[in-house]
Amino acid sequence: MAISNFPQNQAGFAIDVIPSDTVNIPQPYLKASGANTSFLGSTLIDGGAKFEGVGTTIPAVQEGDVVYNNTTGNVATVVDVDSDIQLTLSATIFTATPENYTIFQGNPKSNSFLLYIGTGGDVSIQTSAEQPVVLKNVGDASFIPINVGRVNASGTTATDIIALL
Repeated sequence: MAISNFPQNQAGFAIDVIPSDTVNIPQPYLKASGANTSFLGSTLIDGGAKFEGVGTTIPAVQEGDVVYNNTTGNVATVVDVDSDIQLTLSATIFTATPENYTIFQGNPKSNSFLLYIGTGGDVSIQTSAEQPVVLKNVGDASFIPINVGRVNASGTTATDIIALL
């Protein structure tokens, strides 16, 4: 018997995954993007930013949001919104200027995603139930039908990972 309009595994959102041992996969809702204009320790400084969201249609950046350094492939969370142009981050991920960044809504409760693995290898994950699992020898162009909250950097050799929601 054929099932029409089968809704399972039909993602409405997708986000590239930067594996991290401490940062969950963010919600795929854009908060801000740009390039840093300065760097100092664990801060993101962008002279043209509006991190507080005033006068924009994009919501303000908040503690717990996730910052992707798209230039280096590093990731951190927002610890504090210092001003409209400066954020304090959980790690030093900017070491030069300009480096491009994107900020997404945080995911503190490990809400779950399905994964697409572009280039195969091992994938170390934390499920949405916060259980660690290492999936060995995942093939190229594979879908992982497990509710995943984080892809760990340690133990992950697969690349080109996309989270689907």
